[in-house]
Amino acid sequence: MKFLTLLMSLLFSAPVYATTTYKPRVPVATVDSSMSGAEKKVREAAVRVTVPFSGGHGSGSYIQYKDLHLVITAQHVTSGKLGTSYLISHKDESHLGILIYADPISDIAVLYVGNHFRLIKPIKFNPREDIAGAGTEIIYSGFPSDHKLMSFTGRVAGHEDAPGIGEHIILQTYGWFGCSGAVIYDHNARLVGILYGVDVEYYPDIQVQENMIWVVPINKLKIQKAIKPFCNGYQGKEPKACK
Repeated sequence: MKFLTLLMSLLFSAPVYATTTYKPRVPVATVDSSMSGAEKKVREAAVRVTVPFSGGHGSGSYIQYKDLHLVITAQHVTSGKLGTSYLISHKDESHLGILIYADPISDIAVLYVGNHFRLIKPIKFNPREDIAGAGTEIIYSGFPSDHKLMSFTGRVAGHEDAPGIGEHIILQTYGWFGCSGAVIYDHNARLVGILYGVDVEYYPDIQVQENMIWVVPINKLKIQKAIKPFCNGYQGKEPKACK
């Protein structure tokens, strides 16, 4: 009896070895409590903009302008004709966005989202009237290629004139393919501009400077002008934003 008792105790105290291959859990997108309210709003409003057929993607921001739900992004992300549909996604929820405005010179585009997102809230369209000065702290969220939603901080490093366009903002932060179209905000959740490119050094060889980011100021977007063709062709009860 003592032998059986000892044997049973050894069996139950011995380590158990798994016979299946270890599979790590899918990472959960948790947000630390130290993240500011503005950063949380910006992250929640960040969307992936997927290009039809090619499967390529950029980033954008889910915006509410009066009673319209829109997505602001870069024109080179949504380079199709007006009326083209793009898949707008945030985590597991997706809706179609219709391209209603495109400015290839300033690289700005606006899409209309008819079916509102249920799981996230749009961020109020609240643009800065000035061009953010050097040293302004900024925040943005986007979808770098092959990655899920990421949030970034940085500051305005300076300004440059783009030929034929005018003054642009240069950020010191991180950016990569897939982040194009992400909307840059200040810490008061005011729109600063739209991210459209990373700096490239041409000599002696082309080198991507992923911490020098080009941003078109938000004052290049005249929202009433942008939605006017959409309003003129709208069928049904006219949105308040069109009046």
